[in-house]
Amino acid sequence: MDPPKGRSLTQDAIRRLRRNKAAVVSIVVVLLIVIVAIVGPYLLPWSYDKIDWSAIRKPPNFEKGHFAGTDQNGRDMLARIMQGTQMSLIVAATATSVSVVIGVIYGAVAGYFGGRVDAVMMRFVDIMYALPYILFVIILVVIFGRSPVLLFVGIGCLEWLTMARIVRGQTLSIKEREFIEAAKAGGAKPWTIIMRHIVPNLTGPVVIYATLTIPEIIITESFLSYLGLGVQEPQTSLGRLISFGSAAAEILPWMLIGPAVVLVTLLLCLTYIGDGLRDALDPKDR
Repeated sequence: MDPPKGRSLTQDAIRRLRRNKAAVVSIVVVLLIVIVAIVGPYLLPWSYDKIDWSAIRKPPNFEKGHFAGTDQNGRDMLARIMQGTQMSLIVAATATSVSVVIGVIYGAVAGYFGGRVDAVMMRFVDIMYALPYILFVIILVVIFGRSPVLLFVGIGCLEWLTMARIVRGQTLSIKEREFIEAAKAGGAKPWTIIMRHIVPNLTGPVVIYATLTIPEIIITESFLSYLGLGVQEPQTSLGRLISFGSAAAEILPWMLIGPAVVLVTLLLCLTYIGDGLRDALDPKDR
């Protein structure tokens, strides 16, 4: 009989993640929210930008298909919440991807070369940290316009600083290992070593921090939309909906409750997922 096979690091991480009930439940909830946000608009009788002139500022009405009521312009709130969830998730995913790419490359280069290169690059990061982050985003939006694409890229380009520091610290440790020395002895160029040997070994910390970055970006986008500097009509986002809802909360409470519940649920679930991934991928706990 063949001896039992040992688990790989990936299998061990998945097993540990499954044991974290909060993270598993959060993953299921986030997946349900994503599926409903994508598929839901096709199942509703009203689109997010269609006006029902006979149901302006009306509470939930199942007979007319307004399951979460309508806003001050007669638009279906459930359809707008789904559209807003789509937009907030797109902003978060795109901006996180941009920040991961910049942060990983920047931090890996700084950590690998070390010396003066590392000192100059990390001092630049320190200077960027000292400047007000949200002010940069507002300036970008004001100068270049309120394009959703610009919002995605702008937030991502300013969200990479912590990622760069994490990657730089990991790279300083990885570059001293034997397989890196073997690659150098084999004549591999620095860029090849960084991309083929160092970056793949950064997957754990990068995935963990990227998961924890998504809620932060959603909050940033919501704050900008709340100020009127984010997503513009007829598009919407959860932050934009909360902005309108808070202004009319006393007479139209359903305009605030719906998007606020979705936003809080998303943020809590993504935080639990990040904590679960951290515990599952942390080599100190293996």
